[in-house]
Amino acid sequence: MAWKNRGGAESNSRNLMSRNMTVILCIGCFCAGILFTDRMWAEPEAKGMSRPTGIEAEKLKLLGDGCDTTSKDVRRDSKDIIGEASKTRNVIQTLDKTISNLEMELAAARAMQDSIVSGTPVSDDLGLPESVKKRKYLMVIGVNTAFSSRRRRDSVRATWMPQGDKLKRLEEEKGIVMRFVIGHSATSGGILDRAIEAEEKKHGDFLRLEHIEGYHELSAKTKTYFTTAVALWDAYFYVKVDDDVHVNIGTLGATLSRYQSKPRVYVGCMKSGPVLANKGVRYHEPEHWKFGVEGNKYFRHATGQLYAISKDLATYISINQHVLHKYANEDVSIGSWFIGLDVEHIDDRRLCCGTPPDCEWKAQVGNICAASFDWSCSGICRSADRIKEVHKRCGEQETALWNASF
Repeated sequence: MAWKNRGGAESNSRNLMSRNMTVILCIGCFCAGILFTDRMWAEPEAKGMSRPTGIEAEKLKLLGDGCDTTSKDVRRDSKDIIGEASKTRNVIQTLDKTISNLEMELAAARAMQDSIVSGTPVSDDLGLPESVKKRKYLMVIGVNTAFSSRRRRDSVRATWMPQGDKLKRLEEEKGIVMRFVIGHSATSGGILDRAIEAEEKKHGDFLRLEHIEGYHELSAKTKTYFTTAVALWDAYFYVKVDDDVHVNIGTLGATLSRYQSKPRVYVGCMKSGPVLANKGVRYHEPEHWKFGVEGNKYFRHATGQLYAISKDLATYISINQHVLHKYANEDVSIGSWFIGLDVEHIDDRRLCCGTPPDCEWKAQVGNICAASFDWSCSGICRSADRIKEVHKRCGEQETALWNASF
């Protein structure tokens, strides 16, 4: 009995020690596991990269915060974004225009080279001195005339167009070139051509074109004029004017010089007249069907008595002269050539004043007209007889031209 009690007590004591050892062993294993895990699973560091210091970590945090679009401190105002987008668009447009200008100049140079190589220059006047070709002029004024218009030409010479040394002085001092523009007769070297040659020898104010004269060939003549003029003279503007229109050269130069910074401008008195489909009437349009139903109007274009185009547009005509379509009316033709281009149409009513008293009233209040004519006659009615009166009552002072600074 006593033995049993002693054996049971010993067994209980062993069981208690065993449990204590188990608990201690578990705790020890747990601690060892924590220590082992901490060492084995530490974050790997990339070679050559050190842990960020406290200051660097703060900088990284600020940069990270900068990506948050909701942050008030770095939020960009919508107006600033729109403004920058607008500036970017303007820069792109400027680059586009620069590239366009370079392309036009390159194409013009190639066209000129081809004409010289082929032995068919656009005009005999290409033999001008190099100093003349390299100079930059303000404008070239081509006065459209015909074989039968001798009296008109003389009336222009007697009024608003300088003669002799003054014509040369106008080119040298003011950068303004003026010529009567005419082609050749159907009979080469005939009496009509010889008459113009004699007149040219006396006055020296003609630009002869490689063109056969004819009333229904005005669109072709205008195309040839711009092609020839841009090849001969490097100018900001090329002007076409009829020989029955009165022009104040100084006022015209001052008017056009305002648009000198614009690359592609088409300046004149813009209109949009009806397309005349009926045969036998003046200004009949054989291709009226291209403009839609009967009664439609033309697109906006400058009236043909006087208008000016910038060098880029004259160069465009020169390059594409063989594919530009010619309508029956010259002013419609040139307007159609610019329809698909990035061209600024400038409607300037100083280029189409009426004859006295209209231009006279405007002159009295200081609003000098650049050009005057009668709408009813598409020029000055009986211009050879009346242009002197118009010049006396509406012409600018001679000093206005020679004292002008363009």
